[in-house]
Amino acid sequence: MKTFVPKNDEQNWVVVDASGVPLGRLATLIASRIRGKHRPDFTPNMIQGDFVVVLNAAQVVLTGGKLDGKVYTRYSGYQGGLKTETAREALKKHPERVIEHAVFGMLPKGRQGRAMHSRLKVYAGETHPHAAQKPQKVEVR
Repeated sequence: MKTFVPKNDEQNWVVVDASGVPLGRLATLIASRIRGKHRPDFTPNMIQGDFVVVLNAAQVVLTGGKLDGKVYTRYSGYQGGLKTETAREALKKHPERVIEHAVFGMLPKGRQGRAMHSRLKVYAGETHPHAAQKPQKVEVR
């Protein structure tokens, strides 16, 4: 009896425009594309997802009171080293990290999830250096 072995050599590039899209809807779409769940031959233990390029990260939308209510924290490891910033401050300073943080929380934890991190490319503006890969545009519903 033959077993089905999925092809792992196909690596597509996809462009997503984040302007005016809620952060959670965008992050779920990106995480499932990176993971490869859109493919009919999805296998959980193989990385067969797409490379995702996100444009206009500075124009992503947070609904409700999340701009001031959502707080990102970092801890340096030293006493008194807990740093906090709201989503509004984070979007002003580094909008790429807001999308990366949301997407990375939806990817698997462990070795495979860390390997998937390199498939996400986020840019605050309209331009990106990945034109040579001929990415296809994907609409967020």
